[in-house]
Formats: sequence, structure tokens, C-alpha cells
Amino acid sequence: MDSYLPWVQKWLPGLSDFNPMHYVAYFILGLTVAFALGRRAGTWLGVLLNIAFCVLYGLSDEWHQSFVPKRSPDPLDLLHDGMGAAAASLLVFLIFSLVNRKKSKNYREG
Repeated sequence: MDSYLPWVQKWLPGLSDFNPMHYVAYFILGLTVAFALGRRAGTWLGVLLNIAFCVLYGLSDEWHQSFVPKRSPDPLDLLHDGMGAAAASLLVFLIFSLVNRKKSKNYREG
């Protein structure tokens, strides 16, 4: 999986490893939480709630791994989980912002 690392480091300098499944899983979790938040997902408070929930879930997952044989908790995994959730939260926020902008009375095409 680290074969993608040099490409990803161009966008996220300082990243020491890259496991896309952490990003994908928590991106999907972030979308799910955004769906549960409804309209609130389109606010900055909703973004923060979404990320906080996903990071807390990731923290519980890392803690759980400390009890599983041949597994160990990894703070970098938690960072990657949070980044996936943040990407989903910000995407949902952007979509809400664009949709609300087009519905605004002050919006003009072109």
C-alpha cells in the first residue's frame, strides 16, 4: 500500500505511511454521520460534531486493538481515520454551501 505514498506526500507533506483503507472507511463513516446529522451537517458545528464523533469512534477502535492478539493501537491510524472523516465532512459542507448558494435570492448565474 505504501506504493502510493510518494504521490500522497505531494499533497500531504510529512505523511510517513499511507493506508488508503483507513481513509476510505472513515470517509464512509463521515458520510454516514453527516446523513444522521441532516441539515446540521451543512454547518461548521455539524462538521466539528461529525469529525469529533468519528475520531472518538477511531479512538475506541484503537483501544480495542490493544486487546486483540497480534494487533496494537497506532496513533497514526487515528490520524488517518480523522483525515478521512474530515474530508467527508468538508465535502458535505461544500455541497450544502453550493446548494444553499444557488437557492439564495442573491444568486446570479454567470
